Amino acid sequence: MNPVDREAMAWALRRRLGVALAVMLTVLLLLLLRSWYLQVLNHEHYEALARNNRARVVVQKPERGAIYDRYGRLLVTNTPSFALALVLDDVPDLDATVATVAALLDLDPKPMLARARRERRNVPYLPVTIRENLTLREVSLIEWAHVAGVAVIGEAKRHYVFGQSASHLLGYVGEITEAQLADPRFAGVLPGTNVGQYGAEARYDESLRGVPGGRNLEVDAKGFEVRELARTPPIAGEDLYLTIDLDVQQAAEAALAGRAGSVVALDPRNGRVIALVSSPALDPEEVSRGVTSERWKAISTDPGRPLINRAVQGVYPPGSIFKIPVAAALLETLGYQEGFYCSGEHPFKGRIYRDWKEEGHGHINLHDAIVQSCDVFFYTYGRRLGIDTIADYAGRFGFGRPTGIDLPGERAGLLPSSAWKKKARGEVWYPGETLSAAIGQGYVSATPVQVAAFMAAVGTKGTRFAPGIRLGDWSKQDGRFHLDAPRPLPGVPLSAATYGILNDALKGVVHEAKGTGHAAQSPMAVVAGKTGTAQVVAIAAGVDRKKMDTAPPHLRDHAWFAAYAPADAPTIAVAVLVEHGGHGGGVAGPVARQVIEAYLKNAERNVSDDALVATLNKQHQAGGEM
Repeated sequence: MNPVDREAMAWALRRRLGVALAVMLTVLLLLLLRSWYLQVLNHEHYEALARNNRARVVVQKPERGAIYDRYGRLLVTNTPSFALALVLDDVPDLDATVATVAALLDLDPKPMLARARRERRNVPYLPVTIRENLTLREVSLIEWAHVAGVAVIGEAKRHYVFGQSASHLLGYVGEITEAQLADPRFAGVLPGTNVGQYGAEARYDESLRGVPGGRNLEVDAKGFEVRELARTPPIAGEDLYLTIDLDVQQAAEAALAGRAGSVVALDPRNGRVIALVSSPALDPEEVSRGVTSERWKAISTDPGRPLINRAVQGVYPPGSIFKIPVAAALLETLGYQEGFYCSGEHPFKGRIYRDWKEEGHGHINLHDAIVQSCDVFFYTYGRRLGIDTIADYAGRFGFGRPTGIDLPGERAGLLPSSAWKKKARGEVWYPGETLSAAIGQGYVSATPVQVAAFMAAVGTKGTRFAPGIRLGDWSKQDGRFHLDAPRPLPGVPLSAATYGILNDALKGVVHEAKGTGHAAQSPMAVVAGKTGTAQVVAIAAGVDRKKMDTAPPHLRDHAWFAAYAPADAPTIAVAVLVEHGGHGGGVAGPVARQVIEAYLKNAERNVSDDALVATLNKQHQAGGEM
């Protein structure tokens, strides 16, 4: 090879070596830059990823406590369910991952993608649920596909054993809201947790929901489990026992027969709720499992208002039931009035106030005025008493303030007085307004639970308790049933003579020939009660009250009946309100009778607290029901 060729080859070799060296230096520089980027600029991020590639804590939700009636019959429990979830920190491409899963399950990806973006959270590696109630086939497909960041998680769904029965009392659960997450009462509760949103589920959520546990896992770079390192088991929620008797609850629901209204039954001896009905009912399982926004809108705008618990949130004029505290005020202040003539009319300041009985009641006394529900008698003596005396005595029985029942959202009703009107409306009280108030109309309003608690107090001669729905709970710590004590309220110390007169008159309402409450008579006990017809439309509105039975349903009067039994030693007090039902005696009275009979026929269950606790302890240990 000549010298020229050797020189050319040497030059070509040097050029190639130079290029190779430049490439090597460039690659080395890139590696150094990448190393600097990873180890310096993003040191904390990748250190966290490395840690989580080795170990990760997966939260385990506790099982929510069950709910039972007073005799240990299961009302609410949990059923296993599977949900599709994303661990967003492990998802390389959200859109592509959701599209893959949607294609796998033959579903529309848009709702799942929208939910994933909406529920994106700042809690690392906390799964975000994008679809509930997976079938076993869907679970198998997801597990087989092994998509990074996609997981199947086990969940316990609420199951309401008797469907819509006691739905407003039991309530429902739902995913914790942003507002609740910021509430100190939910401190430590993780996003995505189901908590009580209504009824007993909400009121006793803290004890029902339990304490989460966790699994410490070793995972690979894609987040898939390699092995379990440690486990902290969750602590299940406490089981809740309610005061209601399922038999009486269902009897009350059947007696109301789908009509809008409410039934509340209490034990006058301790205030415990025996039954609590609000109709129409809602489906707590449907709401607890989650509904679409369209379905929720349909429920919330339903003209039947199924989301309203009428027992504690519905306020209505109490009608003639309010004549009882007016009579108590009359007896205690002006004395017993023997003689009175009712012509059917009461003229006052140029206006005629009419009785419900057009021809009047003739010669009557206070006893007869209650038995026959004479409006003119109470117009006359209500005006003499004055609104402030009426408000004083009615207030002692609990009108105008919450009863303190342990359910969310209780309303207070309204007990008017001259001071109230001055403060609320800036006006003086007019004497004519007292006439309407004296028969439970005008500004006066009350809830069914208030009326039931009032009747209980009359039956016990002034002993009062706050109504309660919680009987107690079964403690998993000591394996014993713990009974809640009754919550006494200030009593109403009227004279024995006054209570005797009221009791005799209330028995007369049901059992005397001219009484308005014959439909509540029962062969099982002497019932003391009072009918009430609450006007929805005033006479001044131009409605012919003689033709109310044929008026459009929304213009008809509300029907009330309130009672206690047995009359001389009551063990149950009941308030029934049927919206637009018409006359209280004929419509609400039979409902009250059926409720009372359903309770009294189970007299063998009407045992002392000590006996009830002993039976529940024995039952729980045996794992069965009474």
